[in-house]
Amino acid sequence: MKAWTVTTLAEPRDALHLAERPAPEAIPGTVVLATRAVALNFPDVLLCRGQYQEKPALPFIPGIELCGTVTAIGDGVTGIAPGDRVIASHLGVMAELVQVPAAAVFPAPDSLSDAEAAALCIGYQTGYFGLHRRARIAPGETLLVHAAAGGVGTAAVQLGKAAGATVIGVVGNEAKRRVAEEAGADIVVNRTTEDFVEVVNTATAGRGADIIYDPVGGETFDRSTRCIAFEGRIVVVGFAGGTLQAARMNHALVKNYSLLGLHWALYTKRAPELVREAHEQLTLLADKGLVRPLVTETVPFASAPDAVQRLGDGLTAGRVVLAL
Repeated sequence: MKAWTVTTLAEPRDALHLAERPAPEAIPGTVVLATRAVALNFPDVLLCRGQYQEKPALPFIPGIELCGTVTAIGDGVTGIAPGDRVIASHLGVMAELVQVPAAAVFPAPDSLSDAEAAALCIGYQTGYFGLHRRARIAPGETLLVHAAAGGVGTAAVQLGKAAGATVIGVVGNEAKRRVAEEAGADIVVNRTTEDFVEVVNTATAGRGADIIYDPVGGETFDRSTRCIAFEGRIVVVGFAGGTLQAARMNHALVKNYSLLGLHWALYTKRAPELVREAHEQLTLLADKGLVRPLVTETVPFASAPDAVQRLGDGLTAGRVVLAL
């Protein structure tokens, strides 16, 4: 089978090489999938660069999210059968055939295409846990979403709207403004020409945002503390800006706001039953048309290096998916 393989740590266009690899077999507790679509994520960029928290030994296959068809099941696997269309999140899926733990496999919603289903897992699970379990979002609240045109951001925008919140999205250019608007944001701020702190405070009559969803970090986090509401919640989901911020706890004390960390993968290890429950809720929302991964590009499997590089360079919006 063919698989994109990282043989040396570098920028994606230099790190990724198409190689022939042995076809995987189903061992106890696992399933083998024939890949239909692979959704690209920023961790794919970091894996190529050697900057991700997981550092697999070279050579390795990147890719962490896919839609596929079950071709084989291992001993002890129940509830899954060959021919099922499923989604899964597991490192090493940028290949024609992949072996994944059965616990990481979920039914693909019938309401979504292969490309859309491939993008339902990580961003939407992160958003669901961040907004519902950690921040306890409520109807009528104001949600501020940074990087609102990216994969994680568009998921948060849609989930916020589905929860009955007013959503303000922050983006980096006018093209991305249109993507955030398509995702459902009520107000979109171009951070290069507008001050999101001023926009939030004006839109909320000085109260501030009840929830701030931050996958960027650094200065974005620091400035977010200037527009967080009384008893507001800042959900930290990543540091795509490249800078780790230092939280000012005296400021959190004075303004009575909460800082909430969200590492979705930890739920897969500590509370997998909650992950399955979240998938069921996301499937219901998808079937009702309330959430739908915003796939802006579907590119051939052979174009993976260019697609991952453009993601790393900040030249994409919404979700980019490799089609097989």
